[in-house]
Amino acid sequence: MTARQWGGILVTGALLAAGSGPTRAQAPRTVQDGVYTDAQAARGQALYVKQCASCHGDTLKGAQAPPLVGDAFVAAWQTMPLGGLVSKVRNTMPADAPGQLTPPQSADIVAHLLKTGGFPAGRAELASADAALSQIGWPQRPAAPRAAGAVKAYPPLGNMAQLMRGVFFPNSNLIFTVQTRDPAVPPPPPTPEQQKQGFSVFDWGQGIYGGWETIDNAAIAIADASPLMLMPGIRCENGRMAPINDPDWIKFTEQMIEVARKTYRASQSRSQEAVSEATGDLSDACAACHQAYREVRVRGQALDPTDPSNKANRCMSR
Repeated sequence: MTARQWGGILVTGALLAAGSGPTRAQAPRTVQDGVYTDAQAARGQALYVKQCASCHGDTLKGAQAPPLVGDAFVAAWQTMPLGGLVSKVRNTMPADAPGQLTPPQSADIVAHLLKTGGFPAGRAELASADAALSQIGWPQRPAAPRAAGAVKAYPPLGNMAQLMRGVFFPNSNLIFTVQTRDPAVPPPPPTPEQQKQGFSVFDWGQGIYGGWETIDNAAIAIADASPLMLMPGIRCENGRMAPINDPDWIKFTEQMIEVARKTYRASQSRSQEAVSEATGDLSDACAACHQAYREVRVRGQALDPTDPSNKANRCMSR
């Protein structure tokens, strides 16, 4: 649904509220109400070209990073006040040098995003103060009716890269450590120097759920999280929809589930050798999917994994 269509729904709702009597509280402002000026958006556009376009694209439709216009963008932010978006820009952007934008500059960039997204300009500039921004929301799309007895579906919070880094990467590495360390063998006591430094969150967690239980949990996490790769609405790091209906994507997801279950069964045997052997299958399953959907190779050139432009073509079968 376009910004204009949302605006029509919002106006209709406002008229109905107005007719219900003076005791009805006034609805909060939304970005449909003209919360920035054209001059501010122009300043924001100049900043965007310098700070943001290389990742999000000249037209804000995404490149190495997700798009900043469109239904998916609005849906990702519409449950939060506009201050959440301004804070995101101010504190985490640009990704290679976060924190260099001032609060007014961040508000200017968001004004440019709103203008490009089709939301109207107004007479007053978008403020940069958190208190003012917390009073501005987004137009809400009408909720679809739920069938009786239907299980509520939740949209994904993160993208595919975050899912990989948060679940698959750390848990796979826990399993790979079995190649060189028997989980049944207690870890050596910390040295005096290590005791002075304290312990990390990883030391704390594995100190409670350690040994083979750590490997059990890692395999379970991978097996049970793998279906999330087929979750409707999940996107890749560059903003492209994950190809959840591709036969190969489905095949690789099912392979990961089976390999993780196999690894869990091997872990249940409490055999370092059995789990070490299973790590080969786990590595192969990861590599097969990466080669098809993640790694970007140019004919005649070696792959450069540090090149951020590789993100632009991810989730495209090759």
